[in-house]
Amino acid sequence: MRKILTSILFVAVMPAAANDFCQIVDGSVIIAQDSKNTYLGKIINSFDSESIFNEFGTYGNEFSSDSIWNEFSTFGNEFNSYSPFNEFSSSPPMIIKNQKVIGYLSANDSIQASVSPNILKAMCGG
Repeated sequence: MRKILTSILFVAVMPAAANDFCQIVDGSVIIAQDSKNTYLGKIINSFDSESIFNEFGTYGNEFSSDSIWNEFSTFGNEFNSYSPFNEFSSSPPMIIKNQKVIGYLSANDSIQASVSPNILKAMCGG
């Protein structure tokens, strides 16, 4: 809850900073920390076919088994240890840009350098 309130405050008070954040993560890929390092899509505009924000694409569709937005899929299920929606996961998906981990996609408040998938969508998905 603290992370959500902080993020909402961040967006409301500092829209320029939120825009800077979106520019930093733009073009990043989401990779699961499972044994296969499963590719979960890109953080990029919603017109890109691999975007996690493209509701018609594989990675942004709430019905796709490869989408984090499918609550019944492995990576959308709040109880799966590799899901960004699991508040207790210590192995959330990585946000990778230029072959470097720049953060994590996670609802777990104790993971440093992480952003909740819902906050990410609210900030950068438009």
